[in-house]
Amino acid sequence: MTEESVFEFPCDFPIKVVGRAESGFESLVAELVAAHAAKPDADRINGRLSRDGNFISVTVTIVAESRAQLDAIYEALSGHERVMMVL
Repeated sequence: MTEESVFEFPCDFPIKVVGRAESGFESLVAELVAAHAAKPDADRINGRLSRDGNFISVTVTIVAESRAQLDAIYEALSGHERVMMVL
């Protein structure tokens, strides 16, 4: 079994991104993802503040086409200075 066969592409794939709760973080995540996938519709982007409101987790669900595409998205997100964690 190859790594590529773990998922059957294309498939819906949620990506969770965590950062500080600063203005424009959801838009930033959407832009970084859209550079590698179709621009996600607003209903496929969900943000949730931490209990104290200091952090936000943004989940973007995309239609993933390949493992290489997912790798590129994770690299772009994790390489950005405002992103603390990508799951």
